[in-house]
Amino acid sequence: MKIEKVEVLVSSPDRNFVTLRITTDDGLVGLGDGTLNGRELAVASYLENHVAALLIGRDAHQIEDTWQYLYRGAYWRRGPVTMAAIAAVDVALWDIKAKAANMPLYQLLGGASRTGVRAYGHASGLDVPELFDSIRKHQALGYKAIRIQTGVPGLGSVYGVASSPTVGGKRYDYEPARRTALPVEETWDTAAYLRHVPTVFEAVRNEFGPELTLLHDGHHRMTPIQAAKLGKSLEPYDLFWLEDCTPAENQEALRLVRQHTVTPLAIGEIFNTVWDYQTLITEQLIDYVRSAVTHTGGISALKKILEFAAQYQIKSGIHGPTDISPVGMAAAMHLDLAIHNFGIQEYMQHGDATNEVFIQSFSFEDGYLHPGEQAGLGVTYNDEAASKFEYQGAYLPVNRLKDGTVHDW
Repeated sequence: MKIEKVEVLVSSPDRNFVTLRITTDDGLVGLGDGTLNGRELAVASYLENHVAALLIGRDAHQIEDTWQYLYRGAYWRRGPVTMAAIAAVDVALWDIKAKAANMPLYQLLGGASRTGVRAYGHASGLDVPELFDSIRKHQALGYKAIRIQTGVPGLGSVYGVASSPTVGGKRYDYEPARRTALPVEETWDTAAYLRHVPTVFEAVRNEFGPELTLLHDGHHRMTPIQAAKLGKSLEPYDLFWLEDCTPAENQEALRLVRQHTVTPLAIGEIFNTVWDYQTLITEQLIDYVRSAVTHTGGISALKKILEFAAQYQIKSGIHGPTDISPVGMAAAMHLDLAIHNFGIQEYMQHGDATNEVFIQSFSFEDGYLHPGEQAGLGVTYNDEAASKFEYQGAYLPVNRLKDGTVHDW
């Protein structure tokens, strides 16, 4: 079964997506997600100009060999653009292989290890009453696990809060990506944040009780000692995890955090390879692997990382906001269903326009996702619908401290 056609599809229903479509000589079609939020055209160019021609004529069944060919053969390894491009190819080839076998993809990954995939959503508010309203809306949708983000007194727009003021243009799909010529700059104050967040979780626990599963994302904003302080201050509120508490490229920094708090830690949504995790996993410095299928080389690569993590009782928490397309989300669901060390799946719901372009077979019921029983990923691409939504440049914000210093966010 030879690869006959490779297409790079860029569309913007609700937000920008890069989709790779591979067609074989016997007519099977596979889809892969190559979306990289704010750098979409870099991946599209990489695929169009450097990858597509390499795939024509290759055996579509040789997924592992193709992965190694694209990773090792280019000499320049790792990085978000390269790994998103490889992921798009990898997922598309798994889609084709599962269709050739006439099975849903999870069956080729070892079959189901559970009946459904526990998911969490994103609740947020500029203040506590607005946050409570958002939590109740998510509960009405069926979520039993909810990420809590809130505005900080004295600050304006805060990344991760859906109702933050849309300074600098339109925000869409619950993320502060804005369709502007330059990134919007936001102001940050870590000390104010560290004072405020524990009071928010106290209020949430008092209102919603001990049974609701709560998560929080620190968005890399803290130093290790600040992260340790926050983790310790949140211990009374029994978080499922504290995510991205400090920039973990410095893997050893998590040793300090671990020394001071038993709040579970989740890391990795901006990681691209197993090398980013090596110390974190072997020293058991984290509890959940947060990488996306889309940004970590695809199903083949992320499955290996999670098998490595399983030896240390570390579980999955695959990245799944709305800048992961329905193709990438479907790939995550199939992997979630199959692996043994599953933890939880991030699931932000896409808008109507996105669901018109990407026809999906998954279900979400009573807090659990299931990818469905269609052969392959269970996603098809609607070209006619996609043609209505042309690419529009958009950027995530830049964060600055009050004195103007560029800061992590």
